[in-house]
Amino acid sequence: MMRKYEVVVAGGGVSGSIAAIAAARAGAATLIIEAGGFLGGTLTAAGVGPMMTFHAGDKQAIQGITDELIQRLQALGKSPGHIPDATNYTYSVTPFDAEAMKYELDLMLQESGGEVLYHTMLAGAEVSGRRIESLTLCNKAGLSRITADVFIDATGDGDLAAWSGVPFTKGRESDEQSQPMTLKMKMRGVDTEKIKAYIREHREDFPRMNLDITVMDSAARLSVAGFDKQFREAKSRGEISIPREDVLFFETSNPGEIIMNTTRILGKDSTDPWSLSEAEIEGRRQCRELELFLKKYIPGFEESVVVSTGPSIGVRGSRQIKGVYTLTAQDILSVKPFADVIAHSGYPIDIHSPDGEGTATDHLEWGAMYGIPYRCLITNEIDNLIVVGRCLSATFEAQAAVRTTPTVGAIGQAGGTAAALAVKEGVPVQQVDYKELQQTLVAHGAYLEV
Repeated sequence: MMRKYEVVVAGGGVSGSIAAIAAARAGAATLIIEAGGFLGGTLTAAGVGPMMTFHAGDKQAIQGITDELIQRLQALGKSPGHIPDATNYTYSVTPFDAEAMKYELDLMLQESGGEVLYHTMLAGAEVSGRRIESLTLCNKAGLSRITADVFIDATGDGDLAAWSGVPFTKGRESDEQSQPMTLKMKMRGVDTEKIKAYIREHREDFPRMNLDITVMDSAARLSVAGFDKQFREAKSRGEISIPREDVLFFETSNPGEIIMNTTRILGKDSTDPWSLSEAEIEGRRQCRELELFLKKYIPGFEESVVVSTGPSIGVRGSRQIKGVYTLTAQDILSVKPFADVIAHSGYPIDIHSPDGEGTATDHLEWGAMYGIPYRCLITNEIDNLIVVGRCLSATFEAQAAVRTTPTVGAIGQAGGTAAALAVKEGVPVQQVDYKELQQTLVAHGAYLEV
């Protein structure tokens, strides 16, 4: 017999997890379908960290369920909370313990009344007219079907939307090239005090940090972008082949444990399983190269040990759905107001070059906070589909700003809440009253300027 829920979320990443918790808290019978064995997506399955950024200047632009998760981790001693970004790239970073996050997301979903089906992949969608009728799932029991009143695509790659006939773009509009993927590497036994001492004496090797030593010293955990000289010399000797310009890493919630965000895998497509497999192999090759370089040339890494790579590769972008409205870079940089705003962010446009070295950044004025409209989460074609996370309707440049984990968490809360309202009112997702949606979000702790 085909199982029926009110809301089914495809994908248990950051956005999908928060969406499901929001939908269940709003009273909808909710299920997450997740290919892995835990929630959290890039933060727990791809080794991404820290979260950046919850802030726009002194304002905390992202609150609600996403911030509640951090508060719960803080209470467990598993996160120092929101701390200054010592690289001076953005306002704050939020380190965390990934294993504790897995546990806490399970708990938050259970407390909300939501359910999860792990080790299960989306294998197809049946569409009739303007509605998704059912999903085909693949797991250890074989193939099965499930149905819902409203479906949420939180796959990251827009799989459900694409398979349901929703038009999309992929990567850069000019040539369909996406931002490079990165396989994260986690290392322990790193002497952060030794690194800080080196930075104080060699500021010229850290030009991207616009270094303010007081920020580095006051931050509870270390963030570093630099070692330009060592990286450049290692490349000239043929010891480093990674096509980027410097070394980037962040200390986690656990002192002396860092996440290395330095690999750069070009020209791969996360929607193509063959290409994705090649990316994983190339990522591990680059991580091994990086490990040898760090232990040999970078002070503080002499006794370090690699704990993990991944476990899976980090994907910055792939498909972007063509929704009712497409967010643009101009919308972000001009801080365009939207009547149907459902989330805010202060993170800049941050494009890792699809062509090789270089990271292009467009910062807003200090403290500026842009909005994301509900229309970016819904389509013209399907009446019972909401899309959350990095595959929402946005241009290549705009997506490079809204793709980070705090922002997609806020987007997820909005999408889950909207799904529950659509079920409650018995209306297509395009007819959800955005004012009621905004009021419900604020009542559940989200920050909105409306």
